[in-house]
Amino acid sequence: MILEEQRFLHEDIERLEQGIADRIGDEPKHIRDRLARDHQIAQFLDRISAQSAKLLEIYRDGDGSRSREIQEIGTGDPMNEFYKQLADVKSFHSKYPNEPVENLERAYRPKKGAEAEAQPSIVDTMFTGEEAFGRFFDLHTCHELYLNLPNAKRLTYLQYLDLFDNFTPSAAGLKRSEKMTDQYFAYVGQLALDLETFMRKTRPLENVDKVLGEFDTKFEEDWENDAVPEWKRDEPSTTAGSAGNPAASEGIWCDACEKAFTNDNVFKNHLSGKKHIRAENERRKREADGTDDGSHVVKGSASAWRLKERAIAEREYRIKRLASAMSTERSDTRVNVERKQGMTERERQMELDNLFSASAAAAQAAEAEEGEGGDDDDKIYNPLKLPLAWDGKPIPFWLYKLHGLGVEFTCEVCGNFVYMGRRAFDKHFNEARHIHGLKCLGITNTSLFRDITRIEEALRLWDKIQKDRRKDKIEDGSVIQMEDAEGNVMPEKVYYDLQKQGLL
Repeated sequence: MILEEQRFLHEDIERLEQGIADRIGDEPKHIRDRLARDHQIAQFLDRISAQSAKLLEIYRDGDGSRSREIQEIGTGDPMNEFYKQLADVKSFHSKYPNEPVENLERAYRPKKGAEAEAQPSIVDTMFTGEEAFGRFFDLHTCHELYLNLPNAKRLTYLQYLDLFDNFTPSAAGLKRSEKMTDQYFAYVGQLALDLETFMRKTRPLENVDKVLGEFDTKFEEDWENDAVPEWKRDEPSTTAGSAGNPAASEGIWCDACEKAFTNDNVFKNHLSGKKHIRAENERRKREADGTDDGSHVVKGSASAWRLKERAIAEREYRIKRLASAMSTERSDTRVNVERKQGMTERERQMELDNLFSASAAAAQAAEAEEGEGGDDDDKIYNPLKLPLAWDGKPIPFWLYKLHGLGVEFTCEVCGNFVYMGRRAFDKHFNEARHIHGLKCLGITNTSLFRDITRIEEALRLWDKIQKDRRKDKIEDGSVIQMEDAEGNVMPEKVYYDLQKQGLL
């Protein structure tokens, strides 16, 4: 019954898509319900991927069973095939009479009310009380691991929240030689794992694997380019010395004598000593004979040391990037820790109880609101087609008549757009639609065209304005100035008028 399985998979995928759409349309107020919804959607998406893979395998028909079943149905008597499959179904249910039937519509439908309370939430056991359903970090375990490291600074938990991703020795980090221990490797591994787990729990709809892959790719590039801070490649002598003695990174290392010197002058005097010369000759002899054993630094040990450095640097790099990606939760955690330091144990327990009971109260309030206003919202009686107010209900009829919303005003400049009411009509002269229509007609000064709605009137007025401007415009070269005997300057017309009157 390959076709029946194919039909079931299609139905299952459609039911899952509908379940996701129903959950996305509802936005819970409490963070617990919001996280539970996101995790359910993530589970549905994973199931859609799995069912799609099965469906794709059926369509590929690798063994030809689907083609054979279609051929059997199409070639012979279809009723014979039908009764054959019906007999198989009856035989199955006779063997398993109490087999439950899965109702896909009910299984993927969002649970509400008592049905939701009876089913345990997926996020109830996912977070600790300190994390408060993904709002804050809980790094107390990592803080204890850090305090147990040799030569680690004695930081409080509040200071640790600010500095856990700062691995420089001046902040919360250790020296490079002190990091090459199994204890430190376990600490950075646990811290990176906790941050990664927290991101997966609080962001179920994000592709966390893709984000971590981008982090690893960027680290690979920086490591190949020797651009990782505090983990840059040392000089050859220093690298070899560090492999033999981790303390060599703090001073000058002598490969022949396998000894570190903190003073440059002492090291230079040591090079001319008999002991160093003898040790140098023996080392060269061993290299020539190929008799170096595991107690001396060779290329293989240096590369192994570098691989260990790379593993630690990779975890530190991931911690920095994860902390940067969750900076909001980090700052909220710091504020929460400071607030809780001023609370008693009883107040903390009361706050924790209120946190768990808040979601139930919010759900009950939402159901009560739906019960009260559900009937009113479903059907709105509006036979006069009145405009809707801010609450989604029609405005009163007297208000409709008061504002004259039943009167239509048509503006030809706006493309014969109809405005309902005098108020909307008066406002539209300053709006973009009307101004754009005037500019399309070549009119630039739009402030003079208020209450003009016809294109013919607007063009006629604009032509008149242009003619008046050209008439009033006086060119500087067209005015002739005249001067009388006393040196008074005046236009030519005034000069001749005064001359005719005998005043000059």
